[in-house]
Amino acid sequence: MSSSLPAYFVYAGTELEGMAEARNYYAWLLSYFGRHLKGSVIEVGAGVGTLSRLILGFQAVRQLAAVEPAENLFPILSQRLGGDRRAKPLKGYLHDIAAEMRADTLVSVNVLEHVEDDGAFLRAAFQVLSPGGTCLLFVPAVSALYGSLDRAFDHFRRYGKKELALKLRAAGFAIELLRYFNLPGVLAWFMAGKILRKTSLRARDTRFYDRWVVPWISVLERYWEPPIGQSLLVVARKPVENV
Repeated sequence: MSSSLPAYFVYAGTELEGMAEARNYYAWLLSYFGRHLKGSVIEVGAGVGTLSRLILGFQAVRQLAAVEPAENLFPILSQRLGGDRRAKPLKGYLHDIAAEMRADTLVSVNVLEHVEDDGAFLRAAFQVLSPGGTCLLFVPAVSALYGSLDRAFDHFRRYGKKELALKLRAAGFAIELLRYFNLPGVLAWFMAGKILRKTSLRARDTRFYDRWVVPWISVLERYWEPPIGQSLLVVARKPVENV
């Protein structure tokens, strides 16, 4: 696996700085994903390595290929993962490595909405997984929430449950879990992106939400799936009979 792939683009989104401090939020997400993180893992759209380092905290992870195409983010990612022998940063897109790599688990958090041909992405994810392998996805939900923040972050879409389920099954996946996540985030995103028409997220706002909202809503949603949420969380499986 070589990291000497061609240069790609510069990512202009502003949310990564704030999300780097969202410890409670990531702990909440990993409470669903954690038991699936084992063996050989590929993280697609690793950004600056915030989630990558948390993935490496799971002892069952044997190696992590952290894939990131952005010219301005990849050096940060490489630096942050440089101290762990299990981590290998790769500069490029999923389709650049799909033919030559196999993994037990693929993780993609807030990436699919950036991909114009999301069907091709899911087919590449299916290809890269070993039979029985797990695909862990996290995407923005509710198309009606699409607003100024989505445009500023170069999102092509937000997802509905039925739409995402159809695309996953079309790619060959069996769905084990598909649920809404973060009910209060619906109102927060609506206010920011539809009413106030913001084009960036301030780090202090993210810290406030992470400190005061996430701890109680994560407990509530553990026992109750909301009828709608800011995001959709997916655990999908590549059937064993597909080789």
